[in-house]
Amino acid sequence: MTEIIMNQTPPVLLGPSEKERKYDRQLRLWAASGQSALESANILLVNSGAGTVGAETLKNLVLPGIGRFAIYDETQVSEADLGVNFFLDEDCLGKSRAQSLTQLILELNPDVQGTWYPDEEVKTLDTLLERSPVFTIILYTHPIRPEQLAQLEAYGQQHKTPLVAIHSAGFYSYFQINLPGAFPIVDTHPDETATTDLRLLNPWPELVAFAEELTKDIDGLDDFQHGHLPYVVILLHYLKKWKAGHDGKYPATFKEKSEFRKIVQGAARTNNPEGGEENFDEAAAAVVKTVVQPSLPSGLKEVFEYQHTDPAEKRSGFWIIADAVKQFYEKHHCLPLPGKLPDMKAQSKVYIQLQNIYKAKARKDAAEVLQIVQATPGGEHVDPAEVDLFCKNAAFVKLINARRGGGSGSDAQMSREDRLKSVAELEFANDETAALSLSPLSLLPIYLALQATAHVDLSSREGFTADAILAAVAQRVPGAEKRERVVQAANEVARAAGGELHNVAALTGGMVAQEAIKIITKQYIPADNTVIYDGIGGRVQVLRL
Repeated sequence: MTEIIMNQTPPVLLGPSEKERKYDRQLRLWAASGQSALESANILLVNSGAGTVGAETLKNLVLPGIGRFAIYDETQVSEADLGVNFFLDEDCLGKSRAQSLTQLILELNPDVQGTWYPDEEVKTLDTLLERSPVFTIILYTHPIRPEQLAQLEAYGQQHKTPLVAIHSAGFYSYFQINLPGAFPIVDTHPDETATTDLRLLNPWPELVAFAEELTKDIDGLDDFQHGHLPYVVILLHYLKKWKAGHDGKYPATFKEKSEFRKIVQGAARTNNPEGGEENFDEAAAAVVKTVVQPSLPSGLKEVFEYQHTDPAEKRSGFWIIADAVKQFYEKHHCLPLPGKLPDMKAQSKVYIQLQNIYKAKARKDAAEVLQIVQATPGGEHVDPAEVDLFCKNAAFVKLINARRGGGSGSDAQMSREDRLKSVAELEFANDETAALSLSPLSLLPIYLALQATAHVDLSSREGFTADAILAAVAQRVPGAEKRERVVQAANEVARAAGGELHNVAALTGGMVAQEAIKIITKQYIPADNTVIYDGIGGRVQVLRL
């Protein structure tokens, strides 16, 4: 027997693959599904102006491993480029900037493929858009010619491709995300503490039976058993008593919950070596947060109330599942149970039993939603895993840019110009009282000044004067050109004359790449929709323009 054992070959222990080791940290952020989406992405960068911020953005997408990218840049490398762009050197002088950037950026990650344009076959942007495979996301930097922007916007609408505009000049920058209609995010990665849903005021039969079995002789339990009752069971037991003595009603107001918490605290035994019971402390601490009636979160309410402008959109998997969850909510007056149980003091065997009860209920709810989905036209093609993910994250589903692509909000049909005027009026009004409320001043003046030069050729000195910038601001937001902080921003943008500072471009590129990854992986919550950076004050503001 000993000889047989000694001759046996031990099993090979498989460690992480080379890819897993390479992308270990980001796999922890967006998992294998997110990495797969990233590796399938095809990104276009239309690089114009100084172009440094575009290169920095692309760098931060190539490093985590996007599938492929293309750079369209009609500029040749000049001496000015060498002073602000780390991805260009003296050997690049006079050569295509698109080609030089592509070749040097590709050195960062051999897993990524990259091409550049214009070339011998593709000489214009519209030709590139016609001939290339559909892009996952398009990034473009300002200043950009109006006709090229029109081509990109038309392409984005036709192919439902997100567009990201990036503008950096001097100490200022902003980027603006334009999503094609409503952009739903299911895997929003909410904080762990926010996902607890114990359903204490709407317990199901299996949970009630389990709690009653453990507490049927709660005063007769020995100290060990009493000190290891899960706090869920403790709360259910005393909620039942409260309800019996309060006309069948649960504690609802803060005053009632405070009174209920004292009852729970008073039930703890103090004649033990510890002088108290940790499980009862946990129960008392959880009263305010967990003794609540189920409600419909604002994000999901926006999903339920969204008005579709495109019939094809409604037939997508997300909207079929959303409609099924809506029917579930209308029937049960609560969302599907996520099934996650927080850690708590309890015997391992008892905790596992309780955990299984919550998991079983979650599976049952998800199965009911799946049944509704499969009974819906087109629902037979929906992946059950998508249904399960939606049910687990239903309370945290987020709809980005909903009002720009439809929705029922008051500004659903507002033009960009009207929306900007509306936001400007609000932001400037808030600035008037900022000193009293100790609030930071709006960064909208920076956006207005930069946007005024979004289509000005860098060789045009007249277009970069403060007077020209303020005149352009006046056309978009009349009266804004007279405000002191708008004048200051215009002077700074005029001083920069379209030139980029590498450190500002690098920081902005990192932020843009982060938001682009959220869009590509459909995880976390992207900025909605304009992010403005003030490099002088070191501040960032997000505005919905």
